[in-house]
Amino acid sequence: MIVLGGYLGAGKTTIVNALLRNANGLRVTVLVNDFGSINVDASLIRERGDDVIGLENGCVCCTIGGRLVETLIAIGERDVRPDLLVIEASGVSDPMRIAQVGLLDKAYRLHGIVVAVDASGIAQTLADRYVGDIAAKQILSASTLVMTKADLVSPEALQATTTRLAELGATQIVVTSDMGVVPPAILFPVHALTLPGAWFRPRPLGGANRTLPAGLRSFVWRSAGEVDRARLKAAFARYPGKLLRAKGFVSLASVGMSEVHVVGSRVAFTRHPDMAVQPSSMVFIGVLSDTEIAGLRDLLQAACIESSPSPG
Repeated sequence: MIVLGGYLGAGKTTIVNALLRNANGLRVTVLVNDFGSINVDASLIRERGDDVIGLENGCVCCTIGGRLVETLIAIGERDVRPDLLVIEASGVSDPMRIAQVGLLDKAYRLHGIVVAVDASGIAQTLADRYVGDIAAKQILSASTLVMTKADLVSPEALQATTTRLAELGATQIVVTSDMGVVPPAILFPVHALTLPGAWFRPRPLGGANRTLPAGLRSFVWRSAGEVDRARLKAAFARYPGKLLRAKGFVSLASVGMSEVHVVGSRVAFTRHPDMAVQPSSMVFIGVLSDTEIAGLRDLLQAACIESSPSPG
């Protein structure tokens, strides 16, 4: 069993899809413990693997629900069990806590806690007064740290980040991914924790304060009709520093269905030309008040060309 953690937008789904592309015949089961009722990550992973189970509404409050336990038991009782179970944790959850749950069932052996780190944004995330503690605890829980988005920073900055992660974490295994691809020994069981010179000091399993910052909220937005891309981006930009993450699928005018990812100030659209046109749906997470959520909903709805809201 591998638990894959990392803060919002760190690139966990990209790593899982790269793993599935390079599984070389191994049976891999993926559990996606996402926040909100729209499990975007599970949808994207299903494009690469058949045995993908989505656990929606997970971990905004970092509570490990009974559904995760039930799912792990069901997988452990299969006649043909997977060679590797990967649990992709939500971006605000504690990977160590999820690993603890998995180890309650003797059918599983923990091969590693892999935490993805956005090399271009981790310094800002760690300094954030709202969520810095979440990211720091995730780094501390890792047996392996994987730096993503290294192409967005200079070699000097990348080295500085590598050094800082080694100081912050409980591990000296810090590697860089290339489009989600990491050394096979990191993810596959046989050599997962036996890299030359590697060492790992797991932190105590209990007693840590896992309280999330006040005001960390998640909500879902859905709407029929096409969406104007420029107005949508303007809505995302309205709450800098407070809107931490958004993702989903939207029906863009003159484009069709597109996958949308918002991480801080970065917005990425990916066309899905083979995807049937359907109502837009996105999940948002941020340090937002009721008034701010209502204002953001209004801006999102104003981005619709043919506005026809559905309750979220």
